[in-house]
Amino acid sequence: MVGSGDSRGPNVSRAAVAAVTIRTAVAADADRLAELRWEFRIARAPATEARDSFVRRCAEWMRRELGSQAVWRAWVAVAGDSIVGQVWVQTIQKMPNPVAEQERHAYVSNVFVLPEHRGGAGSRLLEEVVAWARASTIDRVILWPSARSVTLYERHGFTHHGDVMELALGPRRR
Repeated sequence: MVGSGDSRGPNVSRAAVAAVTIRTAVAADADRLAELRWEFRIARAPATEARDSFVRRCAEWMRRELGSQAVWRAWVAVAGDSIVGQVWVQTIQKMPNPVAEQERHAYVSNVFVLPEHRGGAGSRLLEEVVAWARASTIDRVILWPSARSVTLYERHGFTHHGDVMELALGPRRR
């Protein structure tokens, strides 16, 4: 999760952080979310696709997924009238279970906040995801963190097992 976490960017005041609101993303947000996706990914590796082509292709996918919310959903961090951060969650159906165990997982991806709006927005996005997961009878929340983001997830109850981190929400298993 390059680009998120709780360390405030340059000159970010507590008031500015408090002014960021979190809401559910809608299909109309897709163009801006695709631009943020571009920023998130090119910070980690060189692009192999032209920016305009990628943003157009990604926005189309995001519009479709946000319109249905059958598998993917997202939340956004908003400062003023501008989307400055996002988090995406994919629900994963498990096989039917005859024991006391929820039958869905949630995969967290693309947690990103613009540098000038960091300092709590990533935590607030993650809190929204965890609250939704608890209310949605999710068994486990999983993600693949960057080295920089591990402490953020640990502060929210995630545990680290190899490259994957998870947050067990369902009943404890042996």
